[in-house]
Amino acid sequence: MRRLGSVQQKMPCVFVTEVKDEPSRKRDCQQFQVVATENVNPRALESNIHCALATEKLDGTCCYVSVYKGEPYLWARLDRKPNKQADKRLKKFHHSQKSCKEFTWNVEEDFRNVPDSWIPAHGVQHHNGQPLPDENGHIPGWVPVEKNNKQYCWHSSVVNYDAGIALVLRPSSDDSELLEVAVVPLSELLEQTLELIGTNINANPYGLGSKKQPIHLLVPHGILQIQNAPSINYQELVEWFQDCAEGNIEGIVWHCNDGTLVKLHRHHLGLKWPDGATFFTQEACHHPCQLGDLRTGRCIRGLVWLFLKLERMPF
Repeated sequence: MRRLGSVQQKMPCVFVTEVKDEPSRKRDCQQFQVVATENVNPRALESNIHCALATEKLDGTCCYVSVYKGEPYLWARLDRKPNKQADKRLKKFHHSQKSCKEFTWNVEEDFRNVPDSWIPAHGVQHHNGQPLPDENGHIPGWVPVEKNNKQYCWHSSVVNYDAGIALVLRPSSDDSELLEVAVVPLSELLEQTLELIGTNINANPYGLGSKKQPIHLLVPHGILQIQNAPSINYQELVEWFQDCAEGNIEGIVWHCNDGTLVKLHRHHLGLKWPDGATFFTQEACHHPCQLGDLRTGRCIRGLVWLFLKLERMPF
């Protein structure tokens, strides 16, 4: 399987989107809804979207593996966002202009503080040495997940820096069409992005683990390929999400041959998420020897126990 694109920036929707003045189906506090039109995004067409590889978009939090303090480290997503004063100016400008592209930023004063260890994501544009925000007013970036940081305790639960390993869900070494949970050297994951999913992430749509026995895993982006992907047609995609078992997923990410990533979320189509048993969970439970029952932790509990035991050992 070829190495797929790294998720560093916000991905554009495969369709041209529009904003509606109605409460968001995705975010409770958001009083507007971003929906897809039936027109394919020109950016997607430029990247030959019709020949792209379609993969499942998982509902977790984005992570990145890169070097920190001379060692491979897990990094958590942390976007720099405008402070209250700048956000008010941005919203006022957006309301009058319908676009943020011409908004003037003072990068040194308009954004919230971030840790000294924060770095901008790959592809972020710079001006006079300062990273510039995207069209949404955010500067995508990363912060290293350090030991004993309570804010990132669930990130920390899937890595062991002393042993240099991570707990990863990946294609089976025996059969690439099956999945397995494995302990993987962090050095093998360098410069990859992954999705952290599990009991305490995004209300746990996949039903992994339990409060008493939480389970969290890293999933490399792009490994869950969609076998019977629908064509890039609005109505066909709506029907696929609604009627196909394989369509009971959060969304699709298309990996184009030029490295461009394009997405479609169920909410773009006005569809509910989560909606019953997810395709990911159903597929996982079809292969108990390789993956086990992720909802109870059966079969992988021993691996998690070994991982935690390693974490307590001196190196």
